[in-house]
Amino acid sequence: MDTPFEITLQMVMTVIAGISAQVVADYLKVPSIVFLLLFGILLGSDGVGLLHPNVLGTGLEVIVALSVALILFEGGLNLELREIGRVSGSLRNLVTFGTLITLLGGGMAAHWLGEFPWAIAFLYAALVVVTGPTVISPLLKQVKVDRQVSALLEGEGVLIDPVGAILAVVVLDIILNGDTDPLYVVSGLVIRLGIGAGIGAVGGWLLGLILKRADFLSDELKNLVVLAGLWGLFGLAQTIRSEAGLMTTVVAGIVLRASSVPEERLLRRFKGQLTILAVSVLFILLAADLSLASVFALGRGAILTVAVLMFVIRPITVWLCTWNSGLNWRQKLFVCWVAPKGIVSASVASLFAILLTERGINGGDSIKALVFLTILSTVFLQGLTAGWVARLLRITSTQATGAVIVGCNPVSRLIARLFKDRGELAVLIDTDQEACREAELENITVFASSALDTEVLEKAGLATAGTFLAMTNNGEVNLVLAQRAAEEFSPPRVLAVLPPSESQNVNPAAKTKAQPAFMAQMPLKTWNRYLSDGAVKLGETTLRESGLLFQQAHLRALIRAEELVPLLVEREGRLLVVTAAEDWQVGDRIIYLLHDPRPKLLKRLSGGIPQTRLAIEKLSEVEEIPIPASPLSESLSQELLKEPTEAEAAQSSTSS
Repeated sequence: MDTPFEITLQMVMTVIAGISAQVVADYLKVPSIVFLLLFGILLGSDGVGLLHPNVLGTGLEVIVALSVALILFEGGLNLELREIGRVSGSLRNLVTFGTLITLLGGGMAAHWLGEFPWAIAFLYAALVVVTGPTVISPLLKQVKVDRQVSALLEGEGVLIDPVGAILAVVVLDIILNGDTDPLYVVSGLVIRLGIGAGIGAVGGWLLGLILKRADFLSDELKNLVVLAGLWGLFGLAQTIRSEAGLMTTVVAGIVLRASSVPEERLLRRFKGQLTILAVSVLFILLAADLSLASVFALGRGAILTVAVLMFVIRPITVWLCTWNSGLNWRQKLFVCWVAPKGIVSASVASLFAILLTERGINGGDSIKALVFLTILSTVFLQGLTAGWVARLLRITSTQATGAVIVGCNPVSRLIARLFKDRGELAVLIDTDQEACREAELENITVFASSALDTEVLEKAGLATAGTFLAMTNNGEVNLVLAQRAAEEFSPPRVLAVLPPSESQNVNPAAKTKAQPAFMAQMPLKTWNRYLSDGAVKLGETTLRESGLLFQQAHLRALIRAEELVPLLVEREGRLLVVTAAEDWQVGDRIIYLLHDPRPKLLKRLSGGIPQTRLAIEKLSEVEEIPIPASPLSESLSQELLKEPTEAEAAQSSTSS
């Protein structure tokens, strides 16, 4: 077989296998690296023997270098600096002190448990200080954890990759040259990071300037200009100092993202597609080149080394580096659990194995096998269980609690107080100074500013809140605010008191990302007046399995008559703002307002007794529901549950 054709066939099979693994992983909703490793091993020399990466020769090193540069650039391009700012202290500690702790701990574990020589042990530790954006990012797309945790993990994965790779190069230099001077180690690391950061910052700024000024370039050509510029910067940095190019690509991506270039989403989409291709090719090739016999030959000591790295060193690192952070113990525990290793560890370990073998130094294949054992263990154990652990710790974004509410009116203040009474986040935002003062008198956190200001939303805590609720008296404004909040912060639940023209739509979320709050046509001004006049009661009811249909029918009838408005529902221990299309479930505890003009009448008769604070109570008007006694009554309740016809809706609108 001709060599060119053989290489072509190898690359074709690699791409097909890689994309097939991505498709299967996407269908099964598991990290893609799982199937990339499986497919690579299956097609490699220890499997069916179709793939032989050694045929590529030095071309494999070229593919690895350019692909890693692209992967790290895409990671920097996707970093949200605003999110990183909230966890900057913890992130800085993880990248600096965390790297040192992992290096020392991993080296000692590999030496004492894995019986590696000290030099090889610390080279292994340097290779596994990284976590890897190629694994973290897809994992966090599937496991929706709260914003602080995802920002910390993504930031660590992107920033620690070049640090770890450069650290590994410095350790390798020590092994090859025998220079163990600590000053040499530190200076080698700092110089490479400094050169890389400087070239990346300038290059990223220039790329941003070109994209802004070069109007004659089409969008497709702009994407290719960025790709050429990226590899040009990488080559320049590598020429000046080996491995400095890794830091260059990360910083260039971060600076380009901060430049706010036009059509940024198209650029990120293009780079994301290239990264998927690069990751697919790299993992298939590197896994196919892995000798399973060398992994099994490591013995029990290697397994203990990986276990100590995962269950001892990682938790110690995270707890020390996040000691004074705002993360709670659940968030810290999840960060401890999720630290899968990725493509940088695999690719650098493969290259180092070749270099050590060429220099006649034993341990190259063993260290590659141990690194891949670490990758396999962390990916399969942590990657496949991350969703279950997040749900167990209740830190998924869908489980986030608390609310940021726009509109400082009586109903919104009542909702904020109900959240606050449970110890959850409750923040109001309004431009009306007088209304804000009234909220402050009730000890509610309030921002007297515009909710269109993203800095205000950030200070209000929307990044970690479970709900954004826009309930000003202007429904159109509510739509704009909800759309802005959804685009900038993506909270789990975005709700708005919608105007009748929007609330009558079948799916208002088709135009906005907001759901209508409370009821389809919420007469907010009316209920604010009821509250101010004391013409309401605050009630609660729990949906029971026995007579559920009649309970639902009774509630819907009261809502249609505008005698009752559901505010909150407590479900599975979480307090949620009710949506107009709420799917009531058995066990739901519904908190509502019931119109009752009697308190207002008593207040007038008594000469104006000050209004007392509303307390939640069981109300007979809602609780006294007839139990179905026959199939006829059961069918009647089902009829009552149906939505009103257009004629009924029009009649109700006319009467109101």
